[in-house]
Amino acid sequence: MSQSTWFITGVNSGLGRALTERLLADGHRVAGTVRRPGSVDDLAARYGDRLWVARLDVTDTARVREVVDSAFADLGRIDVVVNNAGYGLFGAAEELTDEQIDHVLATNLTGSIQVARAALPHLRAQGGGRIVQLSTYGGQATHPGASLYHAGKWGIEGFMESLAKEVAPFGIEVTLVEPGGARTEFRFGSLRSATPMPAYDGTPAAMTRGAGDRSRPSIGDPAKMAARIIESAAQTPAPLRLVLGSDAHRFITAALRERLAEIAPQAESAGSTDWIDETGGSDGADGPTVRGR
Repeated sequence: MSQSTWFITGVNSGLGRALTERLLADGHRVAGTVRRPGSVDDLAARYGDRLWVARLDVTDTARVREVVDSAFADLGRIDVVVNNAGYGLFGAAEELTDEQIDHVLATNLTGSIQVARAALPHLRAQGGGRIVQLSTYGGQATHPGASLYHAGKWGIEGFMESLAKEVAPFGIEVTLVEPGGARTEFRFGSLRSATPMPAYDGTPAAMTRGAGDRSRPSIGDPAKMAARIIESAAQTPAPLRLVLGSDAHRFITAALRERLAEIAPQAESAGSTDWIDETGGSDGADGPTVRGR
């Protein structure tokens, strides 16, 4: 991959940090955002002006637009925009506070949407580019005790899949990255948990209460995952989904099989609700129009 410029949110830790280190070491430029000033000073000292850094909380929409605009203005063309900022929130839905729910959706869902929206005018003007969205296997599969985390990830997957079809005419491509567990600080640093309710003791929702147990390390290698993401950015056409980790592949495959097994036998009953015209046949309507709603 020839020298390129990447915009990445949340470069101070996790896959954002791994991506940034690999890209800079390979001679690329990175515009990175952090919530805590000074958290990537070591990289700035090592790589100088090849690392552009701005403070950003993605829940601040006005600031998102300001930072994205500044990055394009200062660096010119940006080839890849990576939505990496996010965190895990575990606990039964009933255990979570209203504030926890609002914040995780504002970060993992709305924040990613607004970064993409802020970048689109620039990507269109330059004639194309790539948007990489860090999701998770939990964007297609679910576990009890993670309902709001899944809500944000399923939501961003739907948004990005639709966006990919909207922006294809402009040469803009989208990739959803679906990692499994990785040996980052995700489970130990940024992970947030609800205050347990005794009613959920011993139930499936309680399984996430041990997510921060360091005696059970994740299977994924963040450096290898970063390398695959970088490789994918050079693929044409872009992969819509990039699954990373044998655990991710196993969970996603099982979820898709279960979902198909549930709906496949419903073909006849589903068709029984079609509109029948006066001649006794279906009008064959297709597309996004939904009748009766």
